[in-house]
Amino acid sequence: MSGHDEMLQIDLCNGQVRVMLCETTQTVQKCADIHECTPVCTAALGRLMTGTMMLGIMMKGKDESVTVTLKGDGPMGTLVAVADHGAVRACADHPQVVLPLREDGKLDVGTAVGHSGRMSVIKDLGMKKNYIGQCELVSGEIAMDFANYFTVSEQQPSLVALGVLVSGNAVLKAGGLLIQPLPGCPDEIIDQLELRSPMFADISREMTFAPIEQLCSDWFRGMEPRILERTPLCYKCTCSRNRMEKALISLGRKELRDLQAEDHGAEIVCHFCRKKYYFNADELEELIRNS
Repeated sequence: MSGHDEMLQIDLCNGQVRVMLCETTQTVQKCADIHECTPVCTAALGRLMTGTMMLGIMMKGKDESVTVTLKGDGPMGTLVAVADHGAVRACADHPQVVLPLREDGKLDVGTAVGHSGRMSVIKDLGMKKNYIGQCELVSGEIAMDFANYFTVSEQQPSLVALGVLVSGNAVLKAGGLLIQPLPGCPDEIIDQLELRSPMFADISREMTFAPIEQLCSDWFRGMEPRILERTPLCYKCTCSRNRMEKALISLGRKELRDLQAEDHGAEIVCHFCRKKYYFNADELEELIRNS
């Protein structure tokens, strides 16, 4: 796969509009490979990761992160993505759901996720208290749900486009666009953006024709687009044996004793990267002592 995944932070009309434009093709492919996703689940997790990475880039601190959870009434169950300033990881209860295409020939992400349910955003700012925002799902198609979250929970009107173009097991293109008029932005600039919005609607297909810098120039011609920052993006899990030990200790002594007696050990699989961690009976005994 050519190129690399990155997020462009762009300013329009001398700072009156904030834009994020990213390619996430390789990141989404890695997620699809790890979870052995079907095409519709690749599209759903890809859109979720892309939107979550936009929120992650907005976090300023080194140890800050954001977790976005979609709990819809669709067959995929709960979807989770966690991002910091450029790295993301994701999982779903059922990433191998198979669904027929919609009537327009597109992947039916809304039905896979569910048309009703909740979206929650937890921002870990490295302090004792986390920021938590919640809103109802409006479509399950994910881009509209992110736009609704920004408007309802952050009082920031936003246009969001998220896309994943899949062929079989291959992610051909994936990416996203976030446009936010800042306070005091004149109505005529907002009208201009609304007039141009059909150009962004099928973003992953647009990305097959031109790199994101070129799309930025084409889409925002006459609006003085300036690229302020570029951030490389990747799929990265933060699991470790130490974290898994803490997870086991949190089960409590009785549960650990049961694992010791019945299974003579414990195997934990990371939700995000599928890596397996095995603890034998002696190691469990050590954890029981430490708990």
